[in-house]
Amino acid sequence: MAHPAAVPVLTIDGPSGSGKGTISRLVADRLGWRLLDSGALYRAVGYAAGEEGIDLSDAEAVTRCARTVKIRFQPSADGGETRVLVNGHDATDELRTETAGAAASAIAVIPSVREALVDLQHGFRKAPGLVADGRDMGTVIFPEAAHKFFLTASAAERAKRRYKQLKDKGLSVTLAVLQREIEARDERDASRPVAPLKPAEGAVVIDTTGMPIDEVVAKVFAVVRP
Repeated sequence: MAHPAAVPVLTIDGPSGSGKGTISRLVADRLGWRLLDSGALYRAVGYAAGEEGIDLSDAEAVTRCARTVKIRFQPSADGGETRVLVNGHDATDELRTETAGAAASAIAVIPSVREALVDLQHGFRKAPGLVADGRDMGTVIFPEAAHKFFLTASAAERAKRRYKQLKDKGLSVTLAVLQREIEARDERDASRPVAPLKPAEGAVVIDTTGMPIDEVVAKVFAVVRP
């Protein structure tokens, strides 16, 4: 069996709504590699803490939850989005809400929670390779990755994408509120003392504003398979 360190890793970081989830899934499919959606891990811990009635500002209790929570990614039967099981419950839809996103962002600033999730994330590195999607995959979790990308897009564009996503799910949202939430999260993620959101050294930065998905994927493969 390949030693984890010998398994290739490709990291795709970026803020919420930059398209990194979609791009990571498509790149992983095309390479036939595993996929790590690290944001879902933080959302899952936030969700599990909420289910247990834990106050998210109680660092000790949230860390305990992060160490004991059981998170499993399961390919969906119909080929749709990957299902996320939290302590045996399919929490995929709950994890996609803005509430879950805000909870993830709140607990991501707790160093002991990040530490608890490092081993879990390293555990996804299995042959033939891993595409890791998140905010600190190339800077903190897999700094030795052979290929690193950082996707970005204007806050207005990202709010529009999120708006469409949530509307399609039948949720009632307003564009202005979404844009404010995205800007606030950017500020929080970029200024936190632990693993701030920024491009990794040597990362290829792609601004996806107004760019079709297949064009972004082509830009990634131009680097990965010149």
